[in-house]
Amino acid sequence: MNRSSKPAPIAGGALLALSLIAGTVVGVRQGQPSIGFLAGLGIGIALLIIVALIDRVRGSR
Repeated sequence: MNRSSKPAPIAGGALLALSLIAGTVVGVRQGQPSIGFLAGLGIGIALLIIVALIDRVRGSR
């Protein structure tokens, strides 16, 4: 078999899930679970973009 020289892609979905949960928990503690959820979503999407960019740079080498 021929092995690919490209490294395996990095999974960023766990970061999104954890940021959603953390944002909701913080929001509940502050009395605003919806705002916490949206903040967690925003942070999670930002982390996903960072991971995707890192993965793209890593794969192009």
